[in-house]
Amino acid sequence: MLKEERQAYIIKQINLHNKVLSSDLSEKLVVSEDTIRRDLNDLADAGKILKVHGGALSKSFHYPFHDTDTYAKEGKKEIARKVLSLIKDGMLVLVSGGTTMIELARMIPDRLACTFFTVSPLVAIELVEYPNVTVILLGGNLSKNAQISVGSAVISQLADIKFDLCLLTSSSFSLKDGVTDSDWEVVQVKKAMVKAATKTALIGIAEKLDTIQKLKVCDLNALDYLVTELSPDDEKLHAYADIITIV
Repeated sequence: MLKEERQAYIIKQINLHNKVLSSDLSEKLVVSEDTIRRDLNDLADAGKILKVHGGALSKSFHYPFHDTDTYAKEGKKEIARKVLSLIKDGMLVLVSGGTTMIELARMIPDRLACTFFTVSPLVAIELVEYPNVTVILLGGNLSKNAQISVGSAVISQLADIKFDLCLLTSSSFSLKDGVTDSDWEVVQVKKAMVKAATKTALIGIAEKLDTIQKLKVCDLNALDYLVTELSPDDEKLHAYADIITIV
């Protein structure tokens, strides 16, 4: 594979999953980690990604957000519009992080009166602007890569509350392997989020369908809704509809 092709693949993976690990890229592209590091340095120098220890982040995933950098922005807006139909007055809603959640937070109607708990400081900042919304930020160690609170303090707080609805984003999901991610601490928090909620909606753009990361959060049948930008009757979702309600 040529250097240009390899770097285009890296950009695609970063945009899709928000972050990548050098070791995973080395394995998938069958090149050395030194080659991957050079590619990441080139892309970072060109202003296309943000290089971090062990991998890289999407520019749209990192504070401060720039709307022009958000990957699949229109698809994420459509997902946000759908998710709003699941949120009712008086609910306790648990929200994860990511650019789709940022789009959702920007669409909350002023009339909505509910309480949002979130592990994401960036989502909390967006939500606190609404007059009838109460925002509670769950605290812990702030993950530099995922930019959410992680660790035992967060998991302990989640165990003490029963949420009406959890809005869960993930790097990947598939029929066989369920919801998966690449960060151990993030996975532990997401497991606790699912356990703490009466209903959970899995949220992500359709390009994440049938993709897999190495660490498992849960099976799809542990969740209640799947929300993508696709129409619920899209053929790509037919098999998923046997397991989970498509929104």
